[in-house]
Formats: sequence, C-alpha cells, structure tokens
Amino acid sequence: MDKLRSKFLGSLVGAALGDAVGASREGHRMAAEQDIRRIAAVEHPLRYTDDTHMTIGVAESLIENRGFNGAHMAARFADNYFSEPWRGYGPGPPRVFQLLRNGEAWDKAAGHVYSDGSFGNGAAMRVAPVGVFFWNDFVKLKEVAYQTSRITHSHILGMEGAALQARAVALAVAGSPDEKLDVQSFVSCLLEFTTEDIYRAKLAKFTTLLKRPDDRQAIIRELGHGIEAFNSVPTAIFAFLSHPRDFASAVVYAVSLGGDTDTIASMAGAISGAYLGIEAIPEKWQERLEKRDFMLNLAERLWQVASGQ
Repeated sequence: MDKLRSKFLGSLVGAALGDAVGASREGHRMAAEQDIRRIAAVEHPLRYTDDTHMTIGVAESLIENRGFNGAHMAARFADNYFSEPWRGYGPGPPRVFQLLRNGEAWDKAAGHVYSDGSFGNGAAMRVAPVGVFFWNDFVKLKEVAYQTSRITHSHILGMEGAALQARAVALAVAGSPDEKLDVQSFVSCLLEFTTEDIYRAKLAKFTTLLKRPDDRQAIIRELGHGIEAFNSVPTAIFAFLSHPRDFASAVVYAVSLGGDTDTIASMAGAISGAYLGIEAIPEKWQERLEKRDFMLNLAERLWQVASGQ
C-alpha cells in the first residue's frame, strides 16, 4: 500500500478507535492497562462518539470542497448532529448547530453561545483530517485549523489547541516509522509552531516526563486530562510519544490516565495512526469498529483529493 495513503487511513481509523476504546472510561479515574485492553478485545461493536462524528464532518467537507469552506463545514456539522444527536455531544455545540439551522453565519454562531469563546477540546478532537490533508503545508494547516475551530470554539486557546493537534498529526505523516522517531525534534517543531505560553510550558515538560511515563499521577498533574484543550492536547501528544512504535499501547496509555478518555485517546490514536499507518492498527480492533468500512472509504477519498487525484 502507498505509504501516504496508509497514513491517511491510519489517522482517521486510529482516531475513531481511540474514541471508541476510550468512550466507556470517560470521566473515570485512572485504570489498569489490562482492563482497557480487555474492553478493546471484547466490546462489540466499538462504538464511536461525537469526537469521530465531527471528524467525519470535517473530512466530508474537505473532500467535497477540495479544501476548507466554512459555511459548508458548519452545515455538515449541523446535518450530522441532527441525524444522530445521541452520539454524546456536550451542551454547547447543539446550540450552535441550531443557530446555524436558523440562518446564523458559520463564524458568528458560536459567539452567541460562548461570549468569550470556548477553550474546550471540541475543535482539537475533530481536526485530524486537517492534519493529514495539509500535512506538508503547516502555514495553511494552522489557518484552516483555526477556521474549522471557529465554528464552535473561537477562544484562542481552543483554536490553538486544534492547530497544535493538527500539527502533531502532520509531523506524524511526515515521519518514517522505519526509522527511530526523533522525539526531541518532534517536540521542538511543536514548540516552534505554537505561540501560546500554556502549550509551550507543557511541551517543555516532555523531556523530563518521558523519562517516567509510568508515573501517571505526575502526567495528570503536569499535563492534565480534562476537557480543556490545554489539558488534553499535550496529554494526547505525550501518549503517542511515550509509545511511538505501538498504536495499541499509545491508545491504551491515553485511556489509562482517566478523565476525558475518549477525546484524549482519539487524538493520540490519530497521531499514532498517521505515523505508523493502517497496517499497525490491530486487525481485531478494526474488525469491531463501528462503520469501519465507511471510515476507510472516507480516508481513501480524503487521500485522493489531497493527492490531486
């Protein structure tokens, strides 16, 4: 399989699997890794949540428009939500979607719900398609990540979190799993990319924390595991970097930290899948993923458009 194509498939399927594996542990405390692996091994189907549902919307819009179109993407979010509102959406986005349905502009609706903008991780959780689509143009990547975020999360920290996650996915796409990952270079690229102090401070702690990833209390204390973008995006990137050669271990580690498990594991899975490719994702996990063939086809189409086919 073409390596780039494999990475597109790996990122989207990886995001969905991380979401589905983490869903049953959302809001819980830390868990033993063997318990999480047991969930992934026996739960059928592995059902995804709003994280993947909105990721699908991002990918569908990028495909149809061969790039970003704010009004179209916002409408796709709303249409998908109203067709399956039971996916576990938080209270804010459905209010935005109703405003969009009522005719509010795509980049204005969120301001009526969050007067100061939301810095939750709702934009970061869905941004993987932007990361793979613009993997070799980080200027455009940041611009589009901010724009896709603005539909629901217009606070600078929400938008920057989405951009940072997209950049991590892009770096993973550019990396070669046949060679040892240069973790310091990976982190340095992220530090150069982000301008927000709270993200830079957390990324700066990676070198020390990667020496003791099993100290989960320290990871949670220093990086977070909450619903805020700055308390989840760095944690997801850390989960990948602590297990760069093993997709399942990266996802299981992310879930084991507790907290916002579905979103953190989804973001970690998106990065890991983008780095390792679809072949590295356990087949037995894939077989149980809800709408697996749909996700594979979506990723295939996204790859074709991004490749100019």
